[in-house]
Amino acid sequence: MIRILLVDDQPLFVESLRISILSYADDMEIVGIANDGNMAISMARNLKPDVILMDVYMPNTNGVSATKKIMESQGKLKIIMLSTYDEDEFVHEALHFGAAGYLLKDISPTELIASIRALMSGVVQISPKIAANLINEMYNGTTLISSENKEQFIWFKTLTDREKEVFGLIATGYANQQIEEHLGLAEQTVRNHISKIYSKLEVKNRFEIIQLATKIHYH
Repeated sequence: MIRILLVDDQPLFVESLRISILSYADDMEIVGIANDGNMAISMARNLKPDVILMDVYMPNTNGVSATKKIMESQGKLKIIMLSTYDEDEFVHEALHFGAAGYLLKDISPTELIASIRALMSGVVQISPKIAANLINEMYNGTTLISSENKEQFIWFKTLTDREKEVFGLIATGYANQQIEEHLGLAEQTVRNHISKIYSKLEVKNRFEIIQLATKIHYH
């Protein structure tokens, strides 16, 4: 059973979310509902959920700040940000602080449930619109890096143009098959690119790729 904590200051939305999850998913349970960031931090510590669905805009402590504090003490917990808007600053900050996904609130209940299940399998979840924005920025590479921080990201220059494309897709949650379809590449070719990226950047998994990518944007 996947234990979920809901965090949102809009009673109508969060109740609709609770009902949708309980109606469509028999492998999930709602362990609590928080209506601001401070309550989310406390409930995450006491209830120890597997997943938090975290609203971005809330009174007192917003969702991004709450995510930072929760991930500092509960690094294995998975947080999906939910927002009405695709604000670049909040996307970058949330992922930088350890959020495992960023979805827009117009997602359907079945898509959200599928995203939670995929997240539990280790696939980062990002709304297509947000993913497109991040990929476009990733293609620009070092233009996102301020001059005083460029030396910290010299590793990005070691990648070929194709490897940067694959890196960007991995960083926004694409699975291998999706990368194959998006770039029109064979399965083994994608595997080879990923292997080279891991080797060049000295990373072990996709989450470390996400962390590197968000550092580019965050700085």
